[in-house]
Amino acid sequence: MGVARQKDDLDRIEDLFRSSARAPRGSDRPDPRAAARDREARQRRRRGAVLAALLTALVLALGGGYVAAALTAPLGPPVGAIRQPAVPTPPAATLAMPTAGEFAVSVSGADEYLGPGASGILAASGGDAAVPIASISKIIIAMVILEAKPLGPSDEGPTITFSSSDHALYDSYYTRNATIAEMPAGSSMSERDALTTMLVISASNYAEAVSTWAFGSQPAFLSATRRWLAARGLTSTTLVEPTGLDPRNRSTPGDLIALGRLAAADPVVSGIVAMPVLDAPGQPPLPNTNDLLGTEGVNGIKTGTLEPYGSNLLFSAALDIGRPTTLTVIGVLLGSGGRLQADTEVADFLASLRAGFHSVRVAKAGTVVGTYRTPWGSAATMVLASRASVFTWSDTPVAVKVTTLGLGSGRSGQKVGSISYTAGSATATVPVVLRGSIRPPTAWWRLTHPREVLGW
Repeated sequence: MGVARQKDDLDRIEDLFRSSARAPRGSDRPDPRAAARDREARQRRRRGAVLAALLTALVLALGGGYVAAALTAPLGPPVGAIRQPAVPTPPAATLAMPTAGEFAVSVSGADEYLGPGASGILAASGGDAAVPIASISKIIIAMVILEAKPLGPSDEGPTITFSSSDHALYDSYYTRNATIAEMPAGSSMSERDALTTMLVISASNYAEAVSTWAFGSQPAFLSATRRWLAARGLTSTTLVEPTGLDPRNRSTPGDLIALGRLAAADPVVSGIVAMPVLDAPGQPPLPNTNDLLGTEGVNGIKTGTLEPYGSNLLFSAALDIGRPTTLTVIGVLLGSGGRLQADTEVADFLASLRAGFHSVRVAKAGTVVGTYRTPWGSAATMVLASRASVFTWSDTPVAVKVTTLGLGSGRSGQKVGSISYTAGSATATVPVVLRGSIRPPTAWWRLTHPREVLGW
């Protein structure tokens, strides 16, 4: 009990001491302004602590998000700078046109280079008037006879036995200074051999004898010829006899180009006119009157000379231009100054036509065509991976098209695009590859370039 009473007394003394300590000095009443200031200070301290905590949390949150975004944000591709490679301008073709007479030429198989009109008339000079065609007449005769007496590609056809009247033609045409071949009365040969003798050495007596045999008479033959010409639209062509000795046998370059196409397409006629030497029973091996056979691909068709009208040549050629397929050329020259001049000028024309086709080197391996650069400082050049050429005609311009690929990074040698070179219908495409490697950006560069990485 004594101990408990002592503790209570001490508690009362302590309470009195605290009360006296809290009591305002010099006044029995507390100062309200001081209390207000204390409350405001405490509120400011609480608000500052809350704000500091929020800012700390925000900085920590934002810092972690930026790092993640900067390290993973996709970047734009490297910027490619292309300089279009220069290509040479091909030299223009100059066709060697004949200096005299009427000339026209058609070329098939080259529309992609020469244009669609080439298979009609590619080039012409001297006009398109109807003029004497001389022995080119014999091509028409052969075609008319073969329509009446057709032959297969290897057929010899029926046998023709020559009469005394046929034999008399030899002397008749000899006195007219025409080309002739032996035709003894009672002798015989096949239709093919008779046509061969008429076309290869241009025997005029055979032209009349075989056309009479096929139709029974010359009037019947000439009537059939007119029908044949009309049916094929050769309205500017006239024949009054079978040899071409009469200058009234006339035609135009346009009609003769069409005739040449028909002859070249006929296996019997085209096979005969391509023979360099006559090969027929009972006849000597005389040369073909077409001296150009084998020159610049010439494989036919028929010569013709009639004074004073000059020399004529209806020709066909398989022209080699250095491609897998050759060109088919049909041409005619009428009224040239002579056989040698006609041959020379036709050969010169074909050579100039062939020379107009060429392969143009457009790309060389290793040629620098551009660069790739990145915002983070990595760069590499773009180079052509291989060489290339395009085959074209004359000075056809070469168009260049560049295609590039978007990159994030790239290794040296990696394909990054291509360049296409086009001339007419011919196109060559060359890969473009990197020379040097494009490295990805480092983490430090990403973190220190927010504008480039995140657009900030």
